[in-house]
Amino acid sequence: MAKRGGGFGAMPGNMNNLMKQAQRMQRQMEEKQAELAEKEWEAAAGGGAVKVKVSGNKQVTSVTIAPEVVDPDDIEMLQDLIMAAVNEAWKAMEEEQQAVMGQLAGGLSGLPF
Repeated sequence: MAKRGGGFGAMPGNMNNLMKQAQRMQRQMEEKQAELAEKEWEAAAGGGAVKVKVSGNKQVTSVTIAPEVVDPDDIEMLQDLIMAAVNEAWKAMEEEQQAVMGQLAGGLSGLPF
């Protein structure tokens, strides 16, 4: 008499549950990605002299520059402040996105693949 293997056909009920769990997690990830795409992060440089907002779609949505930092003789400082503020805003956005997606991905540990 032939033995049944432990392959995918051995536990069809469990496989259906795993598929449902994977589909549910995929929907949750899509919802979180949509929420994060709508969110904005703000960062400042130079003690607030330059402020930048970025969206979850990695688009700069706003740049605010205090008039007192606009010095025609020191354009490099203004450029550095803008770059620093943009980088900080992107860093904050990416860290939050990774944390949110990491929480969702933690649920994958129960899946066999």
